[in-house]
Amino acid sequence: MQTLNTVQVAPETNMKRASMATMASLLNLTFLPVIGFIWLVVLFNKTQQDTIDHYYASLGIKLNLIAAVALGVVSLLMILLGGFESVWTWVYVISYFTIVHATFIIISVWAMIRSWSGQKLRD
Repeated sequence: MQTLNTVQVAPETNMKRASMATMASLLNLTFLPVIGFIWLVVLFNKTQQDTIDHYYASLGIKLNLIAAVALGVVSLLMILLGGFESVWTWVYVISYFTIVHATFIIISVWAMIRSWSGQKLRD
């Protein structure tokens, strides 16, 4: 067990929170966009610095913020390069979801699997 601020925290608890953080990240990218992010921020606030759960909560927040920026860029491109009536709009939408957004989901799933084993993405 580790002692953090005079509170005993078992490594299993940290791994469980790390797993929940990666689940919240994945939910934010797939089914529950805003709710998943709020859950992720709440989990981040419950973590201690230099723990596995803090690592995965901060990784999830960074990943989801980058995904939000990418979605904003694609949305801006759709509007600036033809609007919703243009045929190219569907090219942007389909390309974004099959390439970019799928990559964010794969990274999130990879992080979830690594969190289950208690390892960081890069050691």
